[in-house]
Amino acid sequence: MHKVSFIGGGNMAAAIIGGLIASGTQPTDIEVVEINADARAQLAARFGVVTHTDLSQARLHALIVLAVKPQSLPEVAATLSTRLAGQLVVSIAAGVRVADLTRWLGGHSRIVRAMPNTPALVQAGIAGLYAPAAVNPDARSQAETVLRAVGGVVWVESESQLDAVTAVSGSGPAYVFYCIESLEAAGVAQGLSAATARQLALQTFFGAAKLALESGEEPALLRSRVTSKGGTTERGIAALETAGVKAAFGQAVDAASLRSAELGDELGRLA
Repeated sequence: MHKVSFIGGGNMAAAIIGGLIASGTQPTDIEVVEINADARAQLAARFGVVTHTDLSQARLHALIVLAVKPQSLPEVAATLSTRLAGQLVVSIAAGVRVADLTRWLGGHSRIVRAMPNTPALVQAGIAGLYAPAAVNPDARSQAETVLRAVGGVVWVESESQLDAVTAVSGSGPAYVFYCIESLEAAGVAQGLSAATARQLALQTFFGAAKLALESGEEPALLRSRVTSKGGTTERGIAALETAGVKAAFGQAVDAASLRSAELGDELGRLA
């Protein structure tokens, strides 16, 4: 792995840094620019990486990860633009489109946009990546290596598809937590203790996802194997179908995707 500069040292940056180090990157090959003193101290103590208070102190390695809040990116990019010399810039700022980032960076085009999700915090994330034609295969591979440090990676062919990625996997953990909440509450309503209901719900979601991942089989097929004719699961699935749960998930993804596109428009007008 090449040396990496992180601009921003929040939770997602820390997760990626931890994953890179666990994968063999030397802490001294990573620098982090972070304005918050407590965050800098924690990063240095936890990982042994080089930290700076502002961009003027940074060496700026060949690969730069932009991990600041989207609203802060125009100002950060304006400062960064005067220091760029062909580096690959990987942005994990949600909603900020490549064209806007290129504009803020003074025309710099070696940009990969990434949409990771919060399970990256436990090295179990999935990230959607997009790169324009100006980014060659070697640079794409470098960007992929960074995100693979905290989970899986999928590439999309058009940037607009990142809105769908945001709606499915970016917002998806919240949908899963919502389902866990609901299953837990249903267990309590059936007379189980809150602790027992939570343990059953959590382990069921974890185990089912693990089985689906490791078997490689279609979820519909796995579901059919649990759904015996005339049994309890068949009755439960029928209730979910009557309630329109599948359609509700589709509506949730549609709504989140639309909002992602709206946010991209709003962020593009920041500067």
